[in-house]
Amino acid sequence: MTDLESFEDVRGYRRRMLRRYTIVISLTIVCMFCAFIACMAVGNYQLSPSEVWNALIGNESPGAVQVVRRVRLPRVLAAAFVGAGLSVAGLAMQSLFKNPMASPSILGLSAGAAFGASVAISFGIGIGLFGRFATPVLAFVMCFVTMGLVYLISASRYGISTVTLLLAGVAIGSFFNGLVSLMQYVADENTLASIVYWTMGSFNKATWDNLTYSFLPVLIGVLIIAVIYRELNLISAGEEQAANLGVNVKRTRALAIIATSLCVGGSVSIAGTIGFVGLIIPHIFRMMVGPNHKVLIPLCIFGGATFLMLMDTIAKAAFEISFPVGIFTSLLGAPFFVFVLRRRKKEMWE
Repeated sequence: MTDLESFEDVRGYRRRMLRRYTIVISLTIVCMFCAFIACMAVGNYQLSPSEVWNALIGNESPGAVQVVRRVRLPRVLAAAFVGAGLSVAGLAMQSLFKNPMASPSILGLSAGAAFGASVAISFGIGIGLFGRFATPVLAFVMCFVTMGLVYLISASRYGISTVTLLLAGVAIGSFFNGLVSLMQYVADENTLASIVYWTMGSFNKATWDNLTYSFLPVLIGVLIIAVIYRELNLISAGEEQAANLGVNVKRTRALAIIATSLCVGGSVSIAGTIGFVGLIIPHIFRMMVGPNHKVLIPLCIFGGATFLMLMDTIAKAAFEISFPVGIFTSLLGAPFFVFVLRRRKKEMWE
């Protein structure tokens, strides 16, 4: 950072940063819309960008309108919402724990949701009440049950510390992962295939119905994190300093964890467990624009949506069969993240 020795220096620095923020956000939005059109066009039934637009407004052939509106649009929107939700949740967790390795799964929420889905798939629990939505509903419910267990275990008469919360999340996550593995071991072939496919993450079953149910929790979670961005800015510098500046750390921590649970629960309910999105996207933008959550939150929304839309399109179109998108978020995301980390590691978290 340049030395700021006068008021004019400060004003000049703020103007430069505002210009930088505006450029990065604008480019990210443009990339998101380009990715949206490209993802809508790619598939077994190839379309041009103009045909995609005409199909969206109903001025194309009935077949194209059917493919675009009823098949591709809910899938692409689901990928965008899940990518945005997981990215913002990862940003909140990294700030809350002041840990660059933090992600939405750090509290065991994804593992708990995977266990809920596995129970529904294996034993049919909830089918009588929720029908075909039993698996996503039970996954969502178990996500919040996991959050409650983590809070209960980490609570003491002295309050809840961030370190204790982290350790409790790791323990609970490992426990539920063990239960999922146990259920995979004793399941028959059909049940095993369904559980494994769910834990890999996929948008193959994204429809307007389950998109409607999963969209609201993700939206509420993102809005909560957006509302507490000032508190996250201060907490990321240290809880003690934040408390001295008037931040209610306990309340902010609870809100951040509830918001993360909403984002993870809504995401898992429609796509299964998808890793790495909440880890890489906040990092990339933090290195580009710094630690200001007022800028990072919209960037994570647009950037996360763009990333997962592209990953899902690659997963479904790059090969003859449609691969689970969770495979590609790891295989393609991890090397890129290592590349960025090696090139600009000195600028991270400074």
